[in-house]
Parts: sequence; structure tokens; C-alpha cells
Amino acid sequence: YDTVAAALLWTLAQGLGDWYDIGPERPGFSQLTPKGLTATAFYYYDLSMLQRVAALLGKPRDLQQLQAEAKNVKTAFNKKFFNASSQYYGTNSQTANAIALYMGLVPGQARDAVLANLIKDIEQRNYALTAGDIGYRYVLEALQQAGRSDIIFKMNNRDDVPGYGFQVKKGATALTESWQAYPSVSNNHFMLGHLMQWFYAGLCGIGQTENSVGFKEIEIRPQVVDGIDAAEASYHCVYGWIRVSWKREEKKIKLRLSIPVNTTAVVVDSKGRRVSIGSGNRDMEW
Repeated sequence: YDTVAAALLWTLAQGLGDWYDIGPERPGFSQLTPKGLTATAFYYYDLSMLQRVAALLGKPRDLQQLQAEAKNVKTAFNKKFFNASSQYYGTNSQTANAIALYMGLVPGQARDAVLANLIKDIEQRNYALTAGDIGYRYVLEALQQAGRSDIIFKMNNRDDVPGYGFQVKKGATALTESWQAYPSVSNNHFMLGHLMQWFYAGLCGIGQTENSVGFKEIEIRPQVVDGIDAAEASYHCVYGWIRVSWKREEKKIKLRLSIPVNTTAVVVDSKGRRVSIGSGNRDMEW
């Protein structure tokens, strides 16, 4: 059983690929990103999640097998889809680069260059998106992980190109299947609702540390962007309400936090400085 060959079989996978991405033709099947790229990336991501499960359940033999399989899939993926000379994946689409970054498929030394290619494509399109139903979430995630919520804001705070604002401008009252808000396709299609997650985890920075379970160890990492003067979000975890609000006052950012009992939190500012705090209410400024 050749695991590398098995991984490469995903390049022939039938399916939708980055469904309804924005290309030269009317949307439908993936236009800008190879279908095999998304299929193989998800294959690797599933193996990564199963490794964590095996470790938590104390299954060393399963863990070892999953690690070996994931390593071979990653090798196959990069051999097939990574352009080492230009430092991009597939056709250099937004989805191809973002999904490789988020799912941990990019070699460490290439991450900065692949991220730069993702941002370059967005900037060259005057901050217009091309990713479809499958890939757009990973564009947001890759940019958020890199601390580039400024790019996310510029992409979405507009109504002149296909996107959220464009749908509203066209009269949509729910998310539509197509960014272009075509009336002939689904007009209640929440799978494009990933920007809401960014409001909580990116703009207001509500998250948890890597090994935390149920928000026992909270991480607050707001990404303040030009063009937004204040933001507020709350999330009810198993321990109670996590509340975060921030606003600009003169040249400072005023931050107000509420951390539930029986938890701790780490607050990370825009310069990466970390402050540990306990439960209760707390006011801070940057």
C-alpha cells in the first residue's frame, strides 16, 4: 500500500473543488484552484485532527501510523502542487495559498513567501476576493493567523465587487450561494458566513490557548484595524461569559474584559506582548 500514491490519487478526485469561486466564467465548479488540491489538503487536515485524537486517547500505535501517513501526504502534496521557484501553490489562487497555509502544508521556510503571494494577489485585485464557498474561510483564517486583519477589513468593507456588501446592495436578506448574488441559485446559503467568526476571533480576539479545553485557558488577541473605532463581542463558554470590548481614545486603545470564574486568560497586544490575568473584570490600555 503506497501512501504517497494514495495521496496523489486525490489529485484525480471528482467533486466541486472551490465551489463558486470567482473566475472568468459563470460560477460553479472550481475555476481557479485544482480540485485535487483542496481534496488532498482536507485529507491531510483530517489526518492531523486524528493525530490529536489518538494522542488524547493514549493510542500510540494509531498515532504512529497517522503521523507516517500525514508525512507522506504532505510530501505528495508539495511535490504535486508547490511551485518552489515562485513560492506558491497550484495556480497561485487565493484559495490554493490560503488553504495550504492554514492546514500546515507549507514548509516552514516558505510560509512568509506564500503568505506574501496571497496578500499580493488580493492587493493586485484592489482587495477583491476570488475564493469560493470552500476556500474563503481559509483566506480569512490565514490572514487572521498572520495578524493581517487590515487586509480582511479592506476586502469586506465594500459593496462595489462581489462579496457581502455586494449581496446586500443587490437586495439579499440572507447570504446567497454566489458572491455575485445571482437570483437563480440558492439565496439562503450560510456556508459563506465565515466573516462572523472573524468578528469574534479576529477583530475582538476571543480564543483559547492551544492546549485549552472548553476555554479553560482563554487567549484574548484583538486585531485593531484602521477604519474601525470600536468593537465589542461576547461568547458564552462552559464557564460563563467571555466579554471583550475595545475603542480608540486619542492615541490609545482602551480595552475592557470580563473573564469567567475558574478560568485564566492571556491578553496579547498588537506588539505580541503577553499579560496573564485571572477571572473578573479588567480594564487595560495600549
